[in-house]
Amino acid sequence: MSKTQSIGINRYFFEQLRALVISLIITFVLVLLSALIIKIFSIPTEYICIINQIIKGVAVFLSALFSFRLPSKGFIRGIIHGIVYILVTFVLFSVLGGSFSFGISLLNDITLGAITGLLSGIFAVNVRK
Repeated sequence: MSKTQSIGINRYFFEQLRALVISLIITFVLVLLSALIIKIFSIPTEYICIINQIIKGVAVFLSALFSFRLPSKGFIRGIIHGIVYILVTFVLFSVLGGSFSFGISLLNDITLGAITGLLSGIFAVNVRK
């Protein structure tokens, strides 16, 4: 591997890392804000899953928009970011909740993360042009 290839891989890695950190910050802020809104307005529990999906989609989209600076392969970087984000948040919230539950909902989240990441990556790269 040449030095330029190594530098390119490092740039992609740090771009993904920056996007992950930004998306986690956005997620925690939005979760706290939604918990406050749910408490104040007594929103029924059946809407919490929808609110969680919206939070995940917004976090992936905004973090890709703020972080993706490199001009190519936005769709691949977006898919990777979306899947990694879902897996990391699954682990974090499972640890905070005290239990890990693998099921169809995790598969749905990964699919949503990949699709949102794909669209976000395409959008983020093309906005920069």
